[in-house]
Amino acid sequence: MDKLLLIDDEDDVRYSFKRIFESPDLDLETAASGEEGLEVIKSFQPDLVLMDVRMGGITGLETLRRIRQDDAKLPVIMMTAFGTTQTAIEAMKLGAYDYLLKPFDVPQLKQIVADALKAARDMKQVVACEPLLESEDYDLGIVGRSQPMQEVFKMIGQLAGSDATALITGESGTGKELVARAIYQNSQRNDKSYLPINCAAIPESLLESELFGHEKGSFTGAGSRRIGKFEQCDKGTLFLDEIGDMTLATQAKILRVLQNGTIERVGGNNPITVDVRIIAATNKRLEEEVAAREFREDLFYRLNVVRVSLPALRERPEDIPLLIDYFLKTIAHAESRKPKSILRETQELFVQYDWPGNVRELENVIRRAIVMAKGGAIRPDDLPAEVRSAGGVPVAAPGQAPPPADVNDIGTVAATLFHWAKEQPDLAVLPAVERELIAHALRETNGNQVRAAKLLGITRATLRKRIEKFVIKQAVSVE
Repeated sequence: MDKLLLIDDEDDVRYSFKRIFESPDLDLETAASGEEGLEVIKSFQPDLVLMDVRMGGITGLETLRRIRQDDAKLPVIMMTAFGTTQTAIEAMKLGAYDYLLKPFDVPQLKQIVADALKAARDMKQVVACEPLLESEDYDLGIVGRSQPMQEVFKMIGQLAGSDATALITGESGTGKELVARAIYQNSQRNDKSYLPINCAAIPESLLESELFGHEKGSFTGAGSRRIGKFEQCDKGTLFLDEIGDMTLATQAKILRVLQNGTIERVGGNNPITVDVRIIAATNKRLEEEVAAREFREDLFYRLNVVRVSLPALRERPEDIPLLIDYFLKTIAHAESRKPKSILRETQELFVQYDWPGNVRELENVIRRAIVMAKGGAIRPDDLPAEVRSAGGVPVAAPGQAPPPADVNDIGTVAATLFHWAKEQPDLAVLPAVERELIAHALRETNGNQVRAAKLLGITRATLRKRIEKFVIKQAVSVE
């Protein structure tokens, strides 16, 4: 359960927040002054603090300064009805996560709080870089004894004592975000902020504002100043996931930060100095993107200072038993149940399958098997058809539809279709496979294009182009 502390000297505000954030998944405490808030923090240990700037007694800025002296990682969102440029700048210099003006737009407020709570969880989660975990106390782990993974562990260690920009490459599902977090947690900046941002999940029109912030009135809908992720993360680490999906215009601004250490808010004219370590990740081959003029060559070389290349799971099959053991234990621990065992012949099927979705697919299959298993052990019959057939599915004749997958989740359906398509001698069937996969993803997500694109591992813009290309009609409205 996330814990939220509101510090505000107005009774109405404290009452409103209790109504807005009433949830069984959120524990909300309030304090009427900065002095009281500092005492509540010691006993309550919140995950996030929202605090007014102007209060009786010590000010919100002074309270923020004292919070930062004790805990540099605790996200603090400052609020005021009397917004000034200098106050916003001072709050961000002191390490505030964000700065909001009263009265609030409730949906926007909830989204910012949700983002801040996720950032707090990311900074607390331990990424264990051990060949084999012997404890169930870890939320996340990078597991492996294979030589390729040993090289990854070495790179993380070498990056720990440096502020060098790092580029993490690898197929989808190989664990790039976990490696980024491990680099941060072992770095000299591990007592400062860590903010991840998925460049592919944010519409192009909003990504620049999300990264650099914007000034009031800079575009339609910009009703107040917005502090971007770079300013929020000053002195800390910013993880730019799927950086290969950025537009060339945004790439140019990222290059400027790397070259000069300065940003400009959208609609602003004054450069702002920031000290941020950048860790970037992509599943694209950036050298090919550079050759195709889809990615800036100068930015590529700036990002590619130190590269960490993650192996696909099929390239380290000796790690599969360790990963099975890890997921069985961590899933059981999270659900407060006894871990299930796995039969030897079941484990052998896992090792023989080539895992196109990598570790993420492996985790999803294990979760499904835990649900499907009728006893205390996972049997071959508890696995999806493509895993039971040890890396393949029954192949249909060219031009015919693929055999139905014995699964309900999109991850295994995608694997089934791709395996079937790969075996076809007639490449003309591939568009039909792609169309069916996209249509299935849209059905699974009730037409939500954002979620469907995420499931398919593509951007929303790419998904829209495919929908238009294949003239896919949706039965429900899309976001």
